[in-house]
Amino acid sequence: MKDLIIPWTIFAIACCILPLLATLSSSAQGEEKLFVATPLTADNVFTPGIEGPNCDREGNIYAVNFAEQGTIGKVTPEGKGEVFVRLPSGSIGNGIVFDKKGMMYVADYTNHNVLRIDPKTRAITVYAHEPRMNQPNDLAIAPDGTIYASDPNWKEGTGQVWRIDPQGKVKLVAPNMGTTNGIEVSPDGKTLYVNESVQRNVWAFDITQDGLTNKRLIKQFPDYGFDGMRCDVDGNLYITRYGKGTVVKMTPQGEVLKEIDVLGARPSNLCFGGPDGRTVYVTEVEHCRLVQFRVDRPGLAWQRWRD
Repeated sequence: MKDLIIPWTIFAIACCILPLLATLSSSAQGEEKLFVATPLTADNVFTPGIEGPNCDREGNIYAVNFAEQGTIGKVTPEGKGEVFVRLPSGSIGNGIVFDKKGMMYVADYTNHNVLRIDPKTRAITVYAHEPRMNQPNDLAIAPDGTIYASDPNWKEGTGQVWRIDPQGKVKLVAPNMGTTNGIEVSPDGKTLYVNESVQRNVWAFDITQDGLTNKRLIKQFPDYGFDGMRCDVDGNLYITRYGKGTVVKMTPQGEVLKEIDVLGARPSNLCFGGPDGRTVYVTEVEHCRLVQFRVDRPGLAWQRWRD
């Protein structure tokens, strides 16, 4: 009997340990790499004007200047792209946002417009026009549907911010700034963030019923430029570092948490998407393509699709 005890003991231990080892091995194999960029599309499927990505409810990525200037491209999460629409003659897009109903808004910088596109019919209308705009650049949308547009004057090194209400009425809310570019609204809808590409500043404003107040500097970087800027659900800011080839993850107080290499020196803009909102898509100018990387928390725009 003693001779049988040891083999049966070993067998019992093995029955307990082997499933645990298999679980640990499976977990290790399934562990995803966060903050590591990979190409989504082939090189040169966009022009050097690639900009303004954003995702629809189904997870498709839209970005301007696919194959030729004046277009908006639609790219599936698997990286297959096509021309979604061609903008009216003379119009060239930049930033893109969606409202909660799924309507698309595009900054048309050449014609001083914000265009509205119905994704179902692909009909294009002028949602807002303002001749005093330099060139509407990037867009952000608040929970109530108000749109904010950055408006840089690259030649003069200056800029401003416009507010466009849900009726399409335009109001200048932040004059006399530097080269305004990336722009985003906080998760609670109470704060507007604006960065200045040349001056390398990131500003915050309190959003009021009539405009903006309490302008304050939350971060100034010592080198390289900025472009796009988006929030995750926790309010952290993701900012493209144009010229450095990275995206910075930063708290609303200005603490840099991560810096991600995006495989090209000139990332222009970014958005959140994917099935769980934790995929960041970056428009990368050097190779005229989209790149992607996984993150730890969902994007704000993705969450708003679910609210």
